[in-house]
This record gives sequence, structure tokens and C-alpha cells, in this order.
Amino acid sequence: MSGFLSHMDRALSEARAAALRGEVPVGAVVVAPDGRVVAAEGNRTRELCDPTAHAEILALRAACAAAGSERLPGHDLYVTLEPCPMCAAAISFARVARLYYGAADPKSGGVAHGARVFSHPQCHHAPEVYDGIAEVEAGRLLRAFFAGRRE
Repeated sequence: MSGFLSHMDRALSEARAAALRGEVPVGAVVVAPDGRVVAAEGNRTRELCDPTAHAEILALRAACAAAGSERLPGHDLYVTLEPCPMCAAAISFARVARLYYGAADPKSGGVAHGARVFSHPQCHHAPEVYDGIAEVEAGRLLRAFFAGRRE
């Protein structure tokens, strides 16, 4: 991939901000085909009292609003954690071109684990998927957050 520029650092920054708000530290960034960041969000389920306010959903909503369309062809999505089935379905519906994610989520993931949304015949669009991007840092953030909750 010539000229590839990862935006996972920005997603990690959004995840850290989410943790400071008491949210599960997950961050997401949507990048337009021209390389511009068009949306960056962190989880806000508790803050908004909304079970759908995952970082991916919020970032997709903002990017679609900016694009004036429910679809984001050619766009990339960077997420610090493997998207859950709900988010994976939204990624498919938005027609995101490429998904880059950090830590795997064997318990609640919907891409490589669990529902494996993109592998179903009912899935109308499957993005290219690249996993393990900044996986160590993303995993560290999540482990630290949950360790603090268990003390």
C-alpha cells in the first residue's frame, strides 16, 4: 500500500477521551477518499443514555451528515476495537470501503468473532478488513479501564 497513512493514533486519542468520560475506551475515525478526517468519535453510551452510541455509529452518523448521504463509498474507518455485530452491520450499510481495527474482541466482536457479519450471504457489502493495527496499545487501554472497574 504505497502512501498509506494510518489514522489509528487519532482513534486511540478518542478512546482515551472516552475513558476519561467513564465510557468504555473505544475510538473511531472516518477518513474520506481524499485523506481528510471527516469524523472522529469515542463511545458515549452512558453519557447519551443510548445503547447505540458506540464510537463507530457516532462517527458514521457524523461522516454521513457531512457527506449528505447514507453511504460512504471510498471511505476508511479506523476503530480501536473489533466492531460488534451492530456496528459491523452499520459499516456494511454505509458501504465503507476499508475497516482497520486494533484489538480483537472474542467476547463481543462481530467481524472476526461471533456473528461475523461480513461473511453472511445477507450482507450486501463487506469492506476490506485489516486487523491488529495498534493492537497492543488498544488492548492496553481496554485492560486498564476494566481493571480499574474491578478494584
